Amino acid sequence: MIAMELNKIIIDEKRHDQIIVLKEKAGERVLPIVIGITEASAIKIQLSGVQTPRPMTHDLLKNILENLEATIDKIIIDKLQDNTFHAKIVVSMDGKTKFVDARPSDSIALAVRTKSPIFVEDEVLNKSTQLGTGEK
Repeated sequence: MIAMELNKIIIDEKRHDQIIVLKEKAGERVLPIVIGITEASAIKIQLSGVQTPRPMTHDLLKNILENLEATIDKIIIDKLQDNTFHAKIVVSMDGKTKFVDARPSDSIALAVRTKSPIFVEDEVLNKSTQLGTGEK
């Protein structure tokens, strides 16, 4: 697994695309992922430090996990299938580890709230680079 960090969010208003770009922490490879406007907004709100009057969806999920005394160990983008990225949220609770299937966009929106590390399987990063979705 490759440790990654959120590098930037690109919002192309002409094409109506939102792209999050993950960058390899110990290298130069990047992984752009097209996401929805709602998820892009949720990530931007958190990164901007904007306080909402009531919990947004990803804040609610964070609050639920905290109240259950569960922690997010990490986010793993573990598969690229039919040009769609798949992720797992690794959750620990009561000494047990669970892997929860999720979209990368939701996983990253949650990771920025919980300061959880983000990883990408090496195979996914290599495959995306071969397909032209990942850049150097």
